[in-house]
Amino acid sequence: MTRTPIWKAIATSLRDEIADGIHRPGDKLPTEAALATRFGVNRHTVRQALAGLAAEALVRPRRGAGVFVTATPTDYPIGPRVRFHQNLRAAGRSPTKQVLALDTRAPSPAECAALGIADGPVHVYEGLSLADGQVIALFRSVFAAARFPDLLTHLRADPSVTAALRACGISDYTRASTRITAKLASATQALHLQISEGAPILRTSSINIDATGTPIEAGLTWFAGDRVTLTLSDHETSQG
Repeated sequence: MTRTPIWKAIATSLRDEIADGIHRPGDKLPTEAALATRFGVNRHTVRQALAGLAAEALVRPRRGAGVFVTATPTDYPIGPRVRFHQNLRAAGRSPTKQVLALDTRAPSPAECAALGIADGPVHVYEGLSLADGQVIALFRSVFAAARFPDLLTHLRADPSVTAALRACGISDYTRASTRITAKLASATQALHLQISEGAPILRTSSINIDATGTPIEAGLTWFAGDRVTLTLSDHETSQG
């Protein structure tokens, strides 16, 4: 059986401590010497672990001062009224989105089933969700093009899905279902999320509906596992 490199195991331990709030944003981590003594390794191994955390933007070294924590996971509620900007503002974070692609194409069978359509083109919105300038998720949202012919135009003007749907006549919508699956980041996902290939990620698959219960959006989101804590309401945990 392949053994986990010691530096990765140390990085995981420190990452977990950051996630648990033992080390908070702005805190200085113990020195390399102290960590080397704690884990029974040399300082080079500790340096590798800290470099890995720095690559994930969890810590930041300051020359002559030490290594400091830069981020802790963001609580992200998954419930019937999921709104990206509202969620992050409620957590005290500044939300932004970065558009990667806006396209119209043929749907996959799974997208047809999720949207309740037999065929026809779909609009696809792919992008990144950021909190305080740090990428926390990669997402893909799919919409029936026949129902929302001008959706991409609105998204080019404003990356907010809620604003774009409102411009298309959808004043309110709710989440009908969410499925959460643990995954390992592919090379492209790792590049977008600024994490290591094979790092743990959480994938949510969701369907949003309008006031009549008609599906309007099928979404996939890949969250960086150590940057987000997904919290479920009673409504969502009953979905199965």
